[in-house]
Amino acid sequence: MEILKTEEHGVIILSPDGRLDSNSAPILEQEIGLIDSDDKGHHLLLDFSRVEYISSAGLRVVLKTVKERQTASKAFAVSNMQDHVREVFEISGFDSYVTIHPDTLKAIESFKV
Repeated sequence: MEILKTEEHGVIILSPDGRLDSNSAPILEQEIGLIDSDDKGHHLLLDFSRVEYISSAGLRVVLKTVKERQTASKAFAVSNMQDHVREVFEISGFDSYVTIHPDTLKAIESFKV
């Protein structure tokens, strides 16, 4: 899995590409850990526009990130989900734990509030 990292308006955006499964979830988890270890309090956005599949391992990374960032009072959201990935979040109930935005711009604006 390739993960593009960018920053816009103080928001770190990670954009994973491909399948988020047991092989690639540890890679995303490591990238998130590097961001959280810098302790600069950046907002974090996962841009899922290029995620074509998510397994329970990928969901675990998202849930772990939600919990850790809530504990540290750091903002976190997910954006740009393909319909079938969003459906996994809805069926599993993750959409009630994770802030999901339709696009990156709306997500960045939400962090400014």
